[in-house]
Amino acid sequence: MGLIFIYNRFIALKNQVDAAWSDISVQLKRRHDLIPKLVEVVQQYARYEQSILTSVTALRNESQKIEHLKNSDLDKTGQVEKTLTKQLNKMIILAEDYPDLKASQHFIELQQELSVIEDTLQHARRFYNGAVRLLNTRIDTFPDIAVAKLFNYQYRQYFQMDIN
Repeated sequence: MGLIFIYNRFIALKNQVDAAWSDISVQLKRRHDLIPKLVEVVQQYARYEQSILTSVTALRNESQKIEHLKNSDLDKTGQVEKTLTKQLNKMIILAEDYPDLKASQHFIELQQELSVIEDTLQHARRFYNGAVRLLNTRIDTFPDIAVAKLFNYQYRQYFQMDIN
């Protein structure tokens, strides 16, 4: 009976981690879908800032490629997303140098939407990492460790993309 209980707890935790990653994936996709619109608006006003726009587009494309790989490397995904976040922040700050861009209603709406996505992504990342912590702790805890080894449960990676 104890074995069944522990096994079922592992299944629940695994499903929770998978669902939490799905939430992150949805937010990353929303952000990736928003980036071309943002780049297009900025490009209309800030023609001389091509390097930032090119960088943001390239990072978005790289992140999408990584995301589509099965069992993608979360460290690499986190690193690319961290760099993308920094470049997006530079692009937003760039608006200060272009009053027409800063005043554009379309730019303001896209900036607000990006802010909501970023907040939601941070919440999803925290939830995912909490679920991973619970699963990894169960894998290390007696008697769960025996069941984890028996059914070949593996540690899951944390998803780090802090820009500090």
